[in-house]
Amino acid sequence: MSNGVPTASFEQWIEAMKLPEEAVLPQDLEKIKRFTEVVTTESDPQVGQTPKEVIWTKNKSKLYHYAPHAKKTNKVPILFIYALINRSYILDLYPGNSLIEYLVNDGHDVYLLDWGTAGHEDRHMKIDDYIVDYIPRAVKKVLKDSGAKELTIYGYCMGGTMSTIFTSLYNDILPIKNLVLMTSPTDFEDAGLYTNWLNKDTFQLDKMVDTLGNIPFEMIDYGNRLLSPISNSLGTYVGLASRIENDNAVLTWKLMQKWLNDGVPFPGEAYRQWIRDFYQENKLVKGELAVRGQEVKLSNIKANLLNICATRDNIVQPEQIKALNKQVSSKVNTLHEVPTGHVSVCTGRYAQKEIYPFVSKWLKDHSK
Repeated sequence: MSNGVPTASFEQWIEAMKLPEEAVLPQDLEKIKRFTEVVTTESDPQVGQTPKEVIWTKNKSKLYHYAPHAKKTNKVPILFIYALINRSYILDLYPGNSLIEYLVNDGHDVYLLDWGTAGHEDRHMKIDDYIVDYIPRAVKKVLKDSGAKELTIYGYCMGGTMSTIFTSLYNDILPIKNLVLMTSPTDFEDAGLYTNWLNKDTFQLDKMVDTLGNIPFEMIDYGNRLLSPISNSLGTYVGLASRIENDNAVLTWKLMQKWLNDGVPFPGEAYRQWIRDFYQENKLVKGELAVRGQEVKLSNIKANLLNICATRDNIVQPEQIKALNKQVSSKVNTLHEVPTGHVSVCTGRYAQKEIYPFVSKWLKDHSK
């Protein structure tokens, strides 16, 4: 089975369709054959190709440093903080379609904190643990390795929410020059369909975590796909079939399917905290969240802020993102809205032509 489609040879597919020979034009047969090969037998493309090295590890986590361009022009390094689910290579998907590659080639010094894959032994890990025990050490390692006096924290999705919390706690302790966020929720009052699905009166959160330990990726993925069930199931194959003669479109489809089906388990206690403290009780924006006994106050954030909101995002509602700009104390307080979805904010044609250059210029302008 490949990408959820049962494996079968081209001849078996034709036989199963039971079509008379004259009913199918030769060019249609070629398209069918190509489609069958793409979804069943062709190998996945190689991802994450920008050269990098591991410079620090802790438990399953790895801190990567991407080989800097010969003409490194920005002295303020960037530390990417990714979410606890999915794979971080979405930020370095493929040559020519990679945010990290673009930033490196444009003179930035880039690091990435990859959480790795949680095992059963990690089921008791909380969001607190990652924010207090991991991110500060990664920051210090980046500063030491780069020789820089300040750095940029760059978070995507849940990784951005974690970056926001971290910055609010450490902005007066560590030299955080800039905070850049992409599709990162702060206000969970209206989280779209998730608000109903995760209602504390009906969603059996404790029973799920106590029974499973870590939450399987497939359960998280199933919920995301239900946000738009037709387009996320049948629709993706219809789209592929309509562009099967476009090699670039086929490559893009294969890259996205690889990433979408390559998730990791969500550490159990972190999941419990993520659902209860954020989706069910909305503690962050209310100023009621505590991490290891420390109150998280968004007004403590003084770093230059770039908050990127995808207006077509069906996973994180735009209003969940915009709330942060109203609460921080940042003198540079930028809300940048883009007409993309949750994933196409960091990969794809629009991201390559519009978002990558905008982010790079903003970072250069605010890293002096």
